[in-house]
Amino acid sequence: MLSSARRVFSVKRILQLVLLFALAWLALWSTVLRPKLTPVERGRRLAEQNGCFGCHGPEGIQGTADPGRASGTVPSYRALMMYAKNGQDVREWIRDGVTASRAKSESWKESRKAAALRMPAFGKRLNAGQIDDLVAFVMAASGEEAPEDSTALAGRERASELGCTGCHGAGGRFARPNPGSLKGYIPPWDGEDFPDLVRDQHEFNEWVENGVTRRFDTNPMAKYFLRRAALHMPEYKRFLRKGDLDALWAYVTWLRKGRPVATGEPRSESP
Repeated sequence: MLSSARRVFSVKRILQLVLLFALAWLALWSTVLRPKLTPVERGRRLAEQNGCFGCHGPEGIQGTADPGRASGTVPSYRALMMYAKNGQDVREWIRDGVTASRAKSESWKESRKAAALRMPAFGKRLNAGQIDDLVAFVMAASGEEAPEDSTALAGRERASELGCTGCHGAGGRFARPNPGSLKGYIPPWDGEDFPDLVRDQHEFNEWVENGVTRRFDTNPMAKYFLRRAALHMPEYKRFLRKGDLDALWAYVTWLRKGRPVATGEPRSESP
């Protein structure tokens, strides 16, 4: 009888430990390990999954050849200003395959008929939230969203010249894969992960100059994930010009606090 009671107690104890472990893992996942992708990055992944890069080129920046089109190629997102005035126009292109204004144009109808490749309408394939994410991505990839402040604008240009956008993507806004890293991707500068990595400009400067902050370099857990990651932050100290750090920080600050809404409209709820 006593032995049976002990077995019941042991089973209860094991179940309690399993439950405690599950709750601890859930808390760790929700606060630390859970990916926190931005609308721009979700849109980039959607664009790849839905074949957009087949015509607009890798990440939408190099359109493929299109016989019959006057320009000879599918337009890239960098030529966005020639086809869309704002985020709403981009939304119409994605959802309907054309903007409302161009749909009324006879010349547009003729040019569409002459081209070999034609823009599909994704309105029945994607929900409103997914289209919002695609709009955010296209706007970011186009480079049309730019700070008016000259220091922040200089920071964006230097980020490109220094090669930062090679890993962090256009404007520092993509989350490209990084196998072995804590979350499996390179964090974008306007994402929720950024404050966990950069507390202030001092730490930002440390990342840029030394490739790591003192806080992370002295943390065994952080060092473990930094070492096992496939891609590592370079040390830019010897490549920096006077004023670069302030300009880069001004751009990141604008990106996180002063940038206009990418879609031009409030984010729609998924149906």
